[in-house]
Formats: sequence, structure tokens, C-alpha cells
Amino acid sequence: MAKSDVLSDVMEDYLKSIYTLQAEGGPPVSTSAIADLLGKTPPTVTSMIGKLEERGLVSREKYKGVELTREGETVALEVIRHHRLLEAYLAEHLDYDWSEVHDEADALEHHISEEFERRVAEALGDPEVDPHGDPIPSADLTPLEADDSTPLDQHGVGDVVVVTRVSDRDEEELEYLADAGITPGTRVEVVDVAPFGMVTVRVSEGGREQSLPESVARSIRVRAIAEEDDEEDRSRREVEG
Repeated sequence: MAKSDVLSDVMEDYLKSIYTLQAEGGPPVSTSAIADLLGKTPPTVTSMIGKLEERGLVSREKYKGVELTREGETVALEVIRHHRLLEAYLAEHLDYDWSEVHDEADALEHHISEEFERRVAEALGDPEVDPHGDPIPSADLTPLEADDSTPLDQHGVGDVVVVTRVSDRDEEELEYLADAGITPGTRVEVVDVAPFGMVTVRVSEGGREQSLPESVARSIRVRAIAEEDDEEDRSRREVEG
């Protein structure tokens, strides 16, 4: 379902942002949360929400917030699919660093055809995730499954986790994490949580310790590793070593 010919880029950005916020905290989504994510003033957001509501793309409940309708969700998923496929293509085929692809994909996501989307997906082998570990919606725009990962800053000393995804919103953070060797698929152990907000982890590859500001740790999504899986992994490393 293509909407780029009838909706402005700004409208699509709003729908994508509402979808993201719904996925993180569930509906309804507050005007202030949308304003913070998009860097807009609350009155500007309220005005745009009214336009989206007129088109049947969101439903609004006074004093509570907004929620995407099924049509609005479909548009959001299409834009997200474009964005994440473009990020993957830029990184894999055009040698962009993972810290550079977000802004480029933002500029292009509204303007590619369904045929171009199909060819990009085919060239990439229909990937399930983008370079940051974010899931790529399927071609039929089925709603994404709920994310069962948790922010790294919610874990305590001794926890062993695997990184599943990282926020793509801050280029400097991504460069920092790449230098630290913390990318999707990396196993880390929490070795210290300082009272002033630093989280220190040991990266499984090489055993290097890395201290992360709490704000950075919060942007890293992880999944706990079952004890038996961790034991199996240690045994494998010992054999390989």
C-alpha cells in the first residue's frame, strides 16, 4: 500500500515516530513524547495530529494521546521497511559506516518505488534486521512482533547478555560503540554499575572492559543468555582456543 503519493514526507515521519513510540511504551502516545522525538513544539504536533486524524490514520483520545489506526500502521511499516532496507543496502553495498546510514536513509525513504524496494530487498537476500539490529518489516507489512529485549542499564553485576539492537539516532554514540566492539550479536558481562551512572561491561571478544555512560547503556537493547547456553559457549571457546 503506497502512500507517498498522497501523504507528505512530514506526515509519514509522524506516523513512523508514533509507531516507534507505540512499540517502546504502548499506546496511547502523548503529544509531548512525539514532540520530543521529532524536535517539534507541542502546538505543532497537535496541529499535525489533527490532519492525520482527518485522514483516518490516527485516533485521538482527549488528554490521553493518539494511536495509529490500521491504515496508519500500514503506512508507518512501509516507511520503516524502506528506511531499514536502505540502511542495510548503504552499509553492505556502498561501504557506509553504520553511524552514517540513518540520515541518508531518512532522506531517501519517502521517495523509492515499490519496484526499487523489491530490488534492494532481493540484492540483500531479504534481510530480517538492519545494521543496528532493528527488525525490517516484511514485504506484506505484517506488524512487527513485540520486542522482548531490555535496555542494558537495567541489568546488574554478573549478568551475561547478548546485544540485539542499538539506537541509530546518535552518530557519535554509534562510533563510540563500534570502537568498543559492542554491536548486535556481541556478548557482554556486566562487571560494575557505578552509583554515578557508569556501566562497565566485559566484551566477550577479547575480554576487553568498557565503561559506558548510563545514557549509552540505555540505548543498547540486550537479551539475557540462559546459563546452559553460556556454559556451552564457554566450552566451545575453550575447545577452539
